[in-house]
Amino acid sequence: MKITIIGTGYVGLVTGACLAELGNDVFCLDVDQSKVDILNSGGIPIHEPGLEDVVARNRAAGRLHFSTDVAASVAHGEVQFIAVGTPPDEDGSADLQYVLAAARNIGRYMTGFKVVVDKSTVPVGTADKVSAAIAEELSKRGLKDAAFSVVSNPEFLKEGAAVEDFMRPDRIVIGHDRTPEGLQAYAQMKKLYAPFNRNHERTFWMDVRSAEFTKYAANAMLATRISFMNELANLADKVGADIEAVRHGIGSDPRIGHSFLYAGCGYGGSCFPKDVQALERTARGYDQELLILRAVEEVNNQQKHVLGKKVVARFGEDLSGKHFAVWGLAFKPNTDDMREASSRVLIGELVRRGASVAVYDPVAMTEAARVLKLDFADAPVLLDRVSFAESPMQALEQADALAIVTEWKAFRSPDFDRLKAALKNPVIFDGRNLFEPQVMAASGIEYHGIGRSILTRG
Repeated sequence: MKITIIGTGYVGLVTGACLAELGNDVFCLDVDQSKVDILNSGGIPIHEPGLEDVVARNRAAGRLHFSTDVAASVAHGEVQFIAVGTPPDEDGSADLQYVLAAARNIGRYMTGFKVVVDKSTVPVGTADKVSAAIAEELSKRGLKDAAFSVVSNPEFLKEGAAVEDFMRPDRIVIGHDRTPEGLQAYAQMKKLYAPFNRNHERTFWMDVRSAEFTKYAANAMLATRISFMNELANLADKVGADIEAVRHGIGSDPRIGHSFLYAGCGYGGSCFPKDVQALERTARGYDQELLILRAVEEVNNQQKHVLGKKVVARFGEDLSGKHFAVWGLAFKPNTDDMREASSRVLIGELVRRGASVAVYDPVAMTEAARVLKLDFADAPVLLDRVSFAESPMQALEQADALAIVTEWKAFRSPDFDRLKAALKNPVIFDGRNLFEPQVMAASGIEYHGIGRSILTRG
């Protein structure tokens, strides 16, 4: 099939590359010429394991093309995926300007039936707005009766495992209407996703608004589990319980399960924070308050300050003259995404209290340098207190303590003797509970985890 992907971010580029991998002829459109140049020169503008190989293989096979030519993109694809960004607006709602701009472009140039797929994460009712935008442009051209159908096909890709998630999905959600055009779109989408359903049916067919709602509901539930465990972890520190033991205890209940029950220093990224806010904003538009999600968001905002509070409790309010190492900058492993990353909050707190910081991340150093410059735009002199180490061990040199913010596998089994020797004080603040307190105690390391204080008392 001929497919057009509008937008080459995480979702668009992964979707386009993987659909090309299945033999489709894919045209990827982006308005950013520099990004298109990178892709056409054999590079990729994001870090995503396995993606570069898939892109290279399908470019070489002639099944994957990148361009800024809007008219050509509309002419190419019988199915047009809109996979552009929907950043949060000032009021927390999703900003649909790029989605609607893509829709208008389709309306300006289409000459035959098109299936328009909302792949971006969008609020309930967006398909109606996309349809109206296309219809308006068709009307301007005197083509009021031109046929098209807008369907919802939300993505469920995890950054760091996006290629695997796309190629081996646990579910495919598609929403379409019951009009003749909607049924024609159903047939096209069924054909497109047929390779994923050969073993067993993975597609859940529903109406458009339910599909749009499903994406927000899924991310809101996962965010809720994380904030729930973080709140319990903070209580565990006070009452003398081990949150890891609690996690195993409740996770063994099949009604609960083990996924997304890890306590830590807060979630970040492009999905959970934005989607929780957008769903709250949608509810307020219908005069409803989502009290649980409001609490989820507040708990997460507070949780990003937990490591900083632990540092202050140990070293005092004034950190002038103190130097700290930070391992992990990206919001999660296997990505260089710094959006809403907990590391940004911790680094900001430390340097604003007078400390200096040496940071290290396996892949996010360049992106971290960019976003930290923005974070300290109001006080650029503070950025001078942040240094970028070339290795985890270099970051430790002459540091008063180590803080771990991202759970990269490379951090899980360090040489603790070298670690102790490099630090001024053998102190670790573990924001992801990578290590066992008993092992730390036996190694002579003062250990501060999240919800594990009972095991670190003398």
